[in-house]
Amino acid sequence: MKGRVVSINISDRKGVRKTPVSEAVVERDSGIQGDAHASSEWHRQISLLAVESIMKMRELGLDVGPGDFAENITTEGIDLLSLSIGARIKIGEQVELEVSQIGKTCHDRCSIYYEAGDCIMPKEGIFVKVLKGGRIRVGDPIIV
Repeated sequence: MKGRVVSINISDRKGVRKTPVSEAVVERDSGIQGDAHASSEWHRQISLLAVESIMKMRELGLDVGPGDFAENITTEGIDLLSLSIGARIKIGEQVELEVSQIGKTCHDRCSIYYEAGDCIMPKEGIFVKVLKGGRIRVGDPIIV
């Protein structure tokens, strides 16, 4: 399966919309440098959400785009929900990731839900651990 990076998004706090950046450094066993979710302490080091999922929300009338659901990497062309735990993902020339969780349970509605009107991340987002770090850029190829 092949796709591409549409957006790379970071924030200094959890549970808020993320700001798009053109490139980022991914650190092994941690996540994206400068992002609040980066940590070796857990398995959700980076989150991915398909732009196709975001477009479904736009069709429902929500004014949303990449980063608005707090995803770190917005993808295009990959059916993220068809991946299984342990699937390997390569981004660009260097970065290698491993799927560690599909979807999530939201016990409380975060600020994203109230700002955007809904949150698709719990239903259609996936989470990965970083096996090999490096630099990623918007437009980089993604290979599963």
